[in-house]
Amino acid sequence: MSKVSIVIPNYNGIKYVETCLDSLRKQTMRDVEILLIDNGSADGSMELVRDKYPEVILVEMGENTGFCGAVNEGIKRSTSPYVLLLNNDTQATETFVEELYDSIEKDDRIFSCSAKMLQYNDRNRIDDAGDFYCALGWAFARGKGAPSEKYDREEDIFFSCAGAAIYRKRILDEIGCFDENHFAYLEDADIGYRARIYGYRNRYAPSAVVYHVGSASSGSVYNLFKTRYSSRNSIYLIYKNMPLLQILLNIPFFLAGFLVKSLFFLSKGFGKEYILGIGRGFLLCRKGKNEGKKVPFRSGHLKNYGRIQLELWINMIRRLCR
Repeated sequence: MSKVSIVIPNYNGIKYVETCLDSLRKQTMRDVEILLIDNGSADGSMELVRDKYPEVILVEMGENTGFCGAVNEGIKRSTSPYVLLLNNDTQATETFVEELYDSIEKDDRIFSCSAKMLQYNDRNRIDDAGDFYCALGWAFARGKGAPSEKYDREEDIFFSCAGAAIYRKRILDEIGCFDENHFAYLEDADIGYRARIYGYRNRYAPSAVVYHVGSASSGSVYNLFKTRYSSRNSIYLIYKNMPLLQILLNIPFFLAGFLVKSLFFLSKGFGKEYILGIGRGFLLCRKGKNEGKKVPFRSGHLKNYGRIQLELWINMIRRLCR
């Protein structure tokens, strides 16, 4: 059994996958397995991987199952106690895997550790230094665009960006894997939130460095696909993880947050798609209810809900002060 299973979802990633896999060949930690899960690519990326990287376990889904479907298949097939999720548009530094492994090993209550993601084309700038979620209903990356050296301290975060993060498989078995209703976007916020409800921690590991292109599958920072799924899933995220009383407590903040986002996307030309996505989010909540996806409220988790709510308010202030 290897120590870490690296799971890479791929969809028409021929432009990036060589750089990603070449960087994994140079890792200081050798006791790993690599699984590349393909979502029906038609660009020759699978043929490239099959010919050039025989060490990679290639799983062809045959269709686009989204990020969640792909990584869940990888998690299911993995044989290690830890699963490291990695986007195909990344380049890992040589100690990347070893540093993430060492960080999550420090405490068995740690569910995930998020890497320091730097911008591929400006390698002194942060792309993601762990993620926060706030009472406005917004998830956001820490340090976006900031100098790398400002985020060199290991600390707790709300959730890990699944583009480059390690997860403890034992806890995944307890709380469940990624919710495939998300398809893509905010699935990492959902699973990190779920772990927090159960009393587990998510950490930022700045010594694990990876360079990230960003938006390789969706095509751009702002586009119809991303806007549609992000707005839809932001509603579903609230429904799934908050008890009714907590939802009622935060409604004024949610209304303000979604209004601001609607105006923002209107200015980008995606206002209609954002608002329609919110409507689809309520329909998804109904589907989630029928499937029993909502995290059940337990009195034993009450203290965890209290900590989370305090963080939601603190993170809102953090976001507004940026």
